[in-house]
Amino acid sequence: MTFFNGLFISRYNQHINLVNFMSDNNQQANNPLHGVTLEQIVTKLQGKYGWEGLAQRININCFKSNPSIKSSLKFLRRTPWAREKVESLFVHTFK
Repeated sequence: MTFFNGLFISRYNQHINLVNFMSDNNQQANNPLHGVTLEQIVTKLQGKYGWEGLAQRININCFKSNPSIKSSLKFLRRTPWAREKVESLFVHTFK
């Protein structure tokens, strides 16, 4: 056992924690959206394609009817299938 910060931690627990930490970092290293917010995604796509271009590529009303970053974010946060399409377009466009 090892004494750490006032607690005894077994070598087994240290190993498990290290393995979990490393696998979490490996998963995020392979995620092209890691560290990119939904607002950054929508803003960058809107800058490249404009609202009309986004509506042509992804058929959702938040890009067609009175579009704004704020209303698009609200819709995409509540609608997983639409968010997946937007994230996929972002990855194919910029990554």
